[in-house]
Amino acid sequence: MTIPLVVGVDGSEPSLEAVTWAAAEAARHGLPLHLLHAATGEQEASAVIRDARARAEAAAPTVRSSSEVSQSDAASALVGKGRNAFALVLGYRGHGGLAGMLLGSVGLAVAAHADCPVIVVRGTPEHRDARFGTVVVGVEDGEGSGSAVEFALREAHVRRCRLVAVHAGGAPSGGRAAPRSTPGFMETRRRPPAQVLDDALRLPLRRYPDTTVNRLSMEKPGRPALLEAASTADLLVVGARRRLGHPGLQLGLVNHALLHHSPCPVAVVPQL
Repeated sequence: MTIPLVVGVDGSEPSLEAVTWAAAEAARHGLPLHLLHAATGEQEASAVIRDARARAEAAAPTVRSSSEVSQSDAASALVGKGRNAFALVLGYRGHGGLAGMLLGSVGLAVAAHADCPVIVVRGTPEHRDARFGTVVVGVEDGEGSGSAVEFALREAHVRRCRLVAVHAGGAPSGGRAAPRSTPGFMETRRRPPAQVLDDALRLPLRRYPDTTVNRLSMEKPGRPALLEAASTADLLVVGARRRLGHPGLQLGLVNHALLHHSPCPVAVVPQL
């Protein structure tokens, strides 16, 4: 059985934009689409699912879709469904069962606790409609970016577009360098940027040898570097390490900022 691409819906326009994006994504990957709504009134739930199905069918008529109304709270329902999903797709904000999506605790809880990639659909129509022909991935020194690079290369492959791999250096915003003992996204540079990028890309590129890859080293902190690169991207991909001894992921300050401010859809990919 093929695992689905799951999208959270609540009837808000951002969630319907997420459905449109997710339907196109499911078509690219040959996946079924599953619409998940956290329980409200029965009549309202039926209307939410009906509108979401109409959006999905308009965006990708050939994609097989299913739907579900969960009695759990939104975060728990989505995280639970993510245990057997290709990815979870969310709107950048919402109302009702998904109130404050990615501007409050619900969306951040999903991004921090899901076992699969979480994609937040942000940005203008040109960013959401794959008009730039570019996927951007953030690459840090060490092992924290492996799953993100693999995910980003697969996205570039199915979209038949280029991948821009970005490694950022310099002090974090505020001017003070983080101590080496503090885990975080691209906070320190231990090796030459070219070596970091080459090492991160070497094995994944064997699976997708025909994908065009541009390597980009930027002498600025991770947040502004990735926001700048994402300004002309269809998708921004970043990795997140798992917390040692605790459930969930270490999103870090940079990933938090990208979830709130990315100019294009952003995917947070757990490191396996």
